[in-house]
Amino acid sequence: MAEPRQPGFDLRSTYLHLADGGDALQIEVKPTFWQELMSDAPTAVDIRRVKHVDGWLVTRFHMAEDTLRWEMHPAGDEVLYLLSGTIDVVLHEQGGDRVVALRAGTACTVPQGVWHRMIVHQPGDFVAITYGKGTQHRAV
Repeated sequence: MAEPRQPGFDLRSTYLHLADGGDALQIEVKPTFWQELMSDAPTAVDIRRVKHVDGWLVTRFHMAEDTLRWEMHPAGDEVLYLLSGTIDVVLHEQGGDRVVALRAGTACTVPQGVWHRMIVHQPGDFVAITYGKGTQHRAV
């Protein structure tokens, strides 16, 4: 007998936290998700897990304009996979800035500890797989 069907989930409204232990926690994205994640004392259990438990956060975003902040992940790499659009990823490395041109269907790895930002040439969607514990931001 076939199992009852259930719908899949949309990575734009339900993120995944892949813990180093192997489980994948679905996290409903509320309007306050990012604000709480960046706070010093998140109250939601799922957001505390993302902030304090080693693992990868899998998200999907629509990018319509350039990022206004640099971002850096001190604990691990980040993989960016562009689904649609045209976006440059600017990596601020020791020898100067390096630009990775992403086009639909291409990806890049942002190395651990490297400040980065995105320049949007054509709006599009991307998937980010981020080892984000300790993520930092600074103004452009």
